[in-house]
Amino acid sequence: MTYTQFSPPTHLKNAHIQSIMNSVGPRKFRAKKITKTLKSEQLIISTEAGVRLTAELDNANTSHPATNTKALVILIHGWEGSSQSAYQVTTAFHLINSGFDVLRLNLRDHGDSHHLNPELFNSTLLAEVGDAIKSFTSDRSYSNTFLAGFSLGGNFTLRIVADRAKELGIVAAVAICPPIDPNNAMTVMNNGLFIYEKYFFRRWTRSLQKKLKYFPELDFSAEMNQIKTLEDVNQTFVPKFTPFQNPKDYFSSYALTGDRLKTLEIPAHMIVANDDPILPAEDVDKINASEHLIVERQDHGGHCGFIKDLKGRSWVEERLVEIFNGYLEVSALN
Repeated sequence: MTYTQFSPPTHLKNAHIQSIMNSVGPRKFRAKKITKTLKSEQLIISTEAGVRLTAELDNANTSHPATNTKALVILIHGWEGSSQSAYQVTTAFHLINSGFDVLRLNLRDHGDSHHLNPELFNSTLLAEVGDAIKSFTSDRSYSNTFLAGFSLGGNFTLRIVADRAKELGIVAAVAICPPIDPNNAMTVMNNGLFIYEKYFFRRWTRSLQKKLKYFPELDFSAEMNQIKTLEDVNQTFVPKFTPFQNPKDYFSSYALTGDRLKTLEIPAHMIVANDDPILPAEDVDKINASEHLIVERQDHGGHCGFIKDLKGRSWVEERLVEIFNGYLEVSALN
């Protein structure tokens, strides 16, 4: 399958510039302006199991022109991001203006939702995300539903559609720079440019402190005083708050390697960048091929950036519309 190539201007080819501009600078400024114009409906979605996740819903003004019906895109943010992350807001805005309703779904303990569920977030909590999607769409009449995720949200996206696409009525999915082999990704981060490890350490520990404020019975204040690095957090919290005894087994549990995606029954696009400084693109080679998995491997883009100009506009915003419009046009012909 052929796909469009991302070719940034020379001054934006650096992978670190791409990665950092994904969330800060002009894109963040643009997102703040957009947020003021959106009339987002704030939602708390409850699942049958009693889990509560937050989300923001924005409706397009008209039906989608390809089908004259309502089409929905569900967006899932990355680790320690939220529905308010700059890339979520700008991507949603572009999709809305292209005729899609957009639900920006927050994972547990993201987007000021720490008070809603007593257990800590971890990346194996896949069922509750799929269940939240089911709860939301069950009483709405969308003719086509699409799923897209960034970074860890992309990993969730691919696992959800591999397991439950038909049940949830998802037509197609896109994952942008998902962790494929989390063990390798953590090694790369620990050995790479220090700013990324420090960024995630700071965001994660802040989130943990917030959780402890709402649920002091979790009783990990002593551990918080001892951890200094991401590796410390993983070594401390994985055996205590997940079903796994060590980080290696935990990371392996949500890897996309081997046959994990063999059960795909719908088209799933994976967009990765060869220069991603956080999640190695070569990990794609560890996935056993599936006829439904379309890998779009770009030379540039950094981690979830794909920034095309100094205004912070992202090629991914356009690519998502292009992909989803393509499937809607096929649907309209059938």
